[in-house]
Amino acid sequence: MRLLTWNIQCGKGCDGVTDLARIVAVARQTLDADVFCFQEVSANFSRFGDGADQSEQLAALLPGYSAIFRPAIETVDPDGNLHRFGNMTLSRLPVLQIANHLLPWPAAAAVRSMRRHALEVTVQASFGVVRVVNTHLEFHSAGQREAQIARLLDLQEDASMSPKQAGSRHDEPYESQTVAASSLLCGDFNFDVADPQHALIARSGRPGLAYRDAWTADRPGRARAPTCGIYDRAQWAEGPDCRDFIFVTEDLTGYVRSIEVNEATDASDHQPIAIEVSE
Repeated sequence: MRLLTWNIQCGKGCDGVTDLARIVAVARQTLDADVFCFQEVSANFSRFGDGADQSEQLAALLPGYSAIFRPAIETVDPDGNLHRFGNMTLSRLPVLQIANHLLPWPAAAAVRSMRRHALEVTVQASFGVVRVVNTHLEFHSAGQREAQIARLLDLQEDASMSPKQAGSRHDEPYESQTVAASSLLCGDFNFDVADPQHALIARSGRPGLAYRDAWTADRPGRARAPTCGIYDRAQWAEGPDCRDFIFVTEDLTGYVRSIEVNEATDASDHQPIAIEVSE
């Protein structure tokens, strides 16, 4: 199973040009992925991508993939037009189940923030059924991030304690559910590796399968590659940072064959991360 995760900044590169075809070209050059997980996909917001439905554009640019877009934000303007913003997962592996989890959005006085979510797509990989959780946590509020992390851990605990496998028939909902304990959690977490919130994910002390940072599962102790701020110094005045991660459940750590960051591209303010997981 090959997966690429990337905060694509609605396709806007460090040159100020919005180009989803460039995003897809770079993504495919980085990795011939079975699953692409993109964050910051806009549909009909005029400030992003000329107001186009980027979910439709990305689906068209990646034929042969099941395209799943779910919003964190879904709003209707006075003219009845629908505007959406969120994460998108595209898979050429068989998709077994989809769930969109809105994450907590506790009040944070005088802090600019927006609703966040986790898009969960369960796929059939060669080594078994796995839940791919594609997320993007709050940037401005550490308190909101902590609440969102707690919810992600709740979801993993629930899946670990009561896994389910759908039968061959899908004629009613009770027998059509698939919940996999094995999981891959990826996206833009908006904390760096030194932040206690990073450790919170892997050291939760909860029952069931815990998450582990795939970067250290691959090669323990190796230096971190930055995932943002390499080329865009306007938004990242302090320079390169590492805020995007892939976590795998502890049963999958031995299956991590490689994980790399593409540091060469400036097609977004973030860098794509590619992982291969196999028996």
